[in-house]
Amino acid sequence: MTNNKSVLAWLDEMKALLTPDEVVWIDGSEEQLESLRAQACSTGELIKLNEEKLPGCYLHRTAVNDVARVEDRTFICSRKEEDAGPTNNWKDPQEAYKMLFDIARGSYKGRTMYIIPYSMGPIGSPLAQIGIEVTDSIYVVLNMAIMTRVGQAVLDVLGDSEDWVKGLHSRCDIDAEKRYICHFPEDNYIISVNSGYGGNVLLGKKCFALRIASYLGKNNQWMAEHMLILGIENPQGEVKYVSAAFPSACGKTNLAMLIPPEGYTSRGYKVWTVGDDIAWMRKGPDGRLYAINPENGFFGVAPGTNKKSNPNALASTQKGTIFTNVVHNLDDNTVWWEGLDKNPPENAVNWKGEPWNGKTATEKGAHPNSRFTAPAKNCPCISPEFDSTAGVPISAIIFGGRRAQTTPLVYQSRDWNNGVFVGSIMASETTAAATGAVGVVRRDPMAMLPFCGYHMGDYFKHWIEMGEILGDKAPKIFNVNWFRLDDEGNFLWPGFGDNFRVLEWIIDRCEGKADAVETAIGYVPHADDINLDGLDMDKKTLEDILYVDNAKWLKEAEGIEEFYKKFGDKLPAELKDQLNSLKERLSK
Repeated sequence: MTNNKSVLAWLDEMKALLTPDEVVWIDGSEEQLESLRAQACSTGELIKLNEEKLPGCYLHRTAVNDVARVEDRTFICSRKEEDAGPTNNWKDPQEAYKMLFDIARGSYKGRTMYIIPYSMGPIGSPLAQIGIEVTDSIYVVLNMAIMTRVGQAVLDVLGDSEDWVKGLHSRCDIDAEKRYICHFPEDNYIISVNSGYGGNVLLGKKCFALRIASYLGKNNQWMAEHMLILGIENPQGEVKYVSAAFPSACGKTNLAMLIPPEGYTSRGYKVWTVGDDIAWMRKGPDGRLYAINPENGFFGVAPGTNKKSNPNALASTQKGTIFTNVVHNLDDNTVWWEGLDKNPPENAVNWKGEPWNGKTATEKGAHPNSRFTAPAKNCPCISPEFDSTAGVPISAIIFGGRRAQTTPLVYQSRDWNNGVFVGSIMASETTAAATGAVGVVRRDPMAMLPFCGYHMGDYFKHWIEMGEILGDKAPKIFNVNWFRLDDEGNFLWPGFGDNFRVLEWIIDRCEGKADAVETAIGYVPHADDINLDGLDMDKKTLEDILYVDNAKWLKEAEGIEEFYKKFGDKLPAELKDQLNSLKERLSK
């Protein structure tokens, strides 16, 4: 399939280390994938679901000790410990290679080595990158064939280049005590052992698309970000694109596939999904920031996905999808999970493979982190620009979090560096909704805390440098908070599709069509500039959730100062200045 010397030399090393019985190149053909599906069904690795109701869909169960990403087993193996920074686990690369190769040695005996050439991003795009993963798991092959672009065409684009990312995955014995996911940024190398779960073994996803790519981006003037990308089309057919970063459980997938309220759709407004999770962005020929979604599918959390919460995500799972750790409904050979509907099956098997009756069971049937791997092209609102090799121009970058009181519904940063500050202080807090009690604030800068492949202080500096590169063509930066609570702990903003009303103001600001009120933290809308038509909400409530309480923000500034200490002298001076300026404005 290739004569690339660097690829063939590495594969010879892998064969000698892993000693597979057979070696199979993944060429991306439907015939080969279909034969692998049949093979996986014959061994029980996959269960084929109802072809009429869920055509081309399969169910897989992981080992019960292997159900999520393992942050305490995830390492950045940079040559210098300080380059991994205080937010990552670090191992010395030479020690890590020895440990990992010792664990993996001979582990493919009796198994097949599958070689997956894959492109992150549309094949041939100047924004795309290429990886090669070896694995002993058909489940991994079939998921990678959904989540990335795989096959011969990738190798044709690679040619003789040495610019590709190595990925070694071995299930070994699925031993949690010897489970490691290690990244070697200077070597373009990812090694994952003793796991079979998605995020740990689909090495194109968080491992390459964020941890390795963030390092590549820093060195090559581009950005790899944990962001959705969506297009907002107005009735005149003009489309503006935004990217947005949210910590987990803040409605990111719902926003990526948002359906505008009836009052907007009837006038011709539309939302187009370019990506739901990751954005790679670089300066384009016209000086603006352009983004691609490096992925080709959605790896979504199943529980809570339903016709009301996210109809587009649900529609995406109806064909060609692999479900992991959900309930198997034996009556009609389909799947179910908590929050899908109020009619759990009685004759079913839970995620552990045990008989399960949803009407009488006390335990959940689907694992809380159960997943669907669905082709992006299934999504009813997938953007016509999804496969664009040039990417889409970004007008606004949106940060968000889950805050009960402090942060207003939306505000715009004062400028780019202030926007970097806003992203760096992103946070969510646990709320006891019944009492409105506020829990612990967890900061997750740019939603990259678990995914930045190098020192986060240097990452902030890279953001500031990107602002200098983009100059006056840089996107405007905003922060949103859909989660303001009243004194009884009820949400004040309806969220979901109604978030479009806030997006409308953001786009208007980018186009110079909307005014704003200057506050100590940035620019907030006039209440009259957020359209409330069709909403059961009065202007006073809207004014309340747009209000900036300086006393609360002074307390917030103390928390930011404490958080910033973590980065020591690597914290860019620009961010220190931003914090000091904020405190001055709040004290006036």
